[in-house]
Amino acid sequence: MSSVDPRTRLLLEAPIIPTLLRLAAPNVLVMVAQAAVGLIETYFVGKLGTDALAGMALVFPIVMLMQMTSAGAMGGGIASAIARALGARRRDDADSLVLHAILIALGFGLVFTLALLFGGRWLYALMGGTGASLDAALTYSNWVFAGAVLVWLFNSLAAVIRGTGNMSVPANVTVAGVVVLVPLSPLLIFGWGPIPGMGIAGGAIALLLYYLAGTLALWAYLRGSRSLLKPSWAKARFRWPLFADILRVGLVGAVSTVATNLSIGIATALAGQFGPGAIAGYGTASRLEYLLVPLVFGLGAPLVAMVGTAIGAGQRERALRATWAGAAMAFVLTETIGLAAALFPRPWLMLFGSDPAMLEAGSQYLRAVGPFYGFFGVGLVLYFASQGAGRLLWPVLGNIARLAVAGIGGWLALRWGGQLSHVFVAQGAALVVYGIVIASSIAGGAWFGRVGWPRTTAGLLRRVQQT
Repeated sequence: MSSVDPRTRLLLEAPIIPTLLRLAAPNVLVMVAQAAVGLIETYFVGKLGTDALAGMALVFPIVMLMQMTSAGAMGGGIASAIARALGARRRDDADSLVLHAILIALGFGLVFTLALLFGGRWLYALMGGTGASLDAALTYSNWVFAGAVLVWLFNSLAAVIRGTGNMSVPANVTVAGVVVLVPLSPLLIFGWGPIPGMGIAGGAIALLLYYLAGTLALWAYLRGSRSLLKPSWAKARFRWPLFADILRVGLVGAVSTVATNLSIGIATALAGQFGPGAIAGYGTASRLEYLLVPLVFGLGAPLVAMVGTAIGAGQRERALRATWAGAAMAFVLTETIGLAAALFPRPWLMLFGSDPAMLEAGSQYLRAVGPFYGFFGVGLVLYFASQGAGRLLWPVLGNIARLAVAGIGGWLALRWGGQLSHVFVAQGAALVVYGIVIASSIAGGAWFGRVGWPRTTAGLLRRVQQT
């Protein structure tokens, strides 16, 4: 394998668990930093009052839908396509995929802008927004989605670089951006000196400036001498097979992402039956679940590269061993966070406000759902691994099953019991279904038969120890 780039050889030959941990460390850092962007906004917007916090809670599932679609679903398709191209030594295709990814990002960014600018009021009202909370939601939404293309370009370029096995550059760019955002967000929200306070719109503008600067930095890296990929507009030849290589993973993954966020959106609408305080409480508490997404993504993005490269090189056994090692790590990480939140919900909630109705609703959610976060972590990391394998049918079915349990179960709980806590119990059951469906499908050979699947727990442990 002398002609293979050293970074690609690392993905194919190095011990799995140390390599996964080494790649995940900067990626977890970047994802925590990116999640901190939303938490910073929420913290300062919370100072504007419960209506502003409720307004942000209405918009947040849609913002996360865009984030998860661009970074997780389509971003996973981009990273998977590039990893498989590099694993199969198709360097020219890998370079061309960068430009194909940019065009896809521009198209989807425009779709989000048009959809939310014209349909935002209807959607947020449907989710329970009224009065001042609906006005705040529209103000924030119109600003954020006016710059949706910036979010898509940033996440797509970061996925391009991660597809090569390089997790450090996206991490460094994101962390640097967060350092700037920490003072910029309150400055634009509250104002200072000659700079007027813009209220909730200031948080959205600060967010867009962050994505603009990050996009320019990532493109500068790709055009520099240190980049493994060498995209060139002058030599661009756009071909449908390369678009399809990204879209066949990204679009299927987008269905899964839509189902995830619909589950949150439905729960937000059900909580809306109990007033703005309940919306704010659920929205604030469920941000912890959303925080798990970037944390698991920190493990999942290296898995996309590792699994995709291994499968491109024909190493199926290695791809599966890496997958189950990542699943074990994700379960421990997310279950620990979930149990801590269930036992001590108020410290998290009081970071964002002290309204009694908000605290009560948020505490009910964390006590009911937090103990099942481990199943969410397993399902999500296996979704990323499936992106690398290019096989997403069962992760999508798992998300649809979660949506069905959360939506139908929550509606029935509200109809029969009439209590918000019963709605949240249905959300916890939905996470269990989600994790079990995806894990059992891969265990049953959903990717390519039973190659490499350990038939017993002892077999799994032996395989992990060999890594």
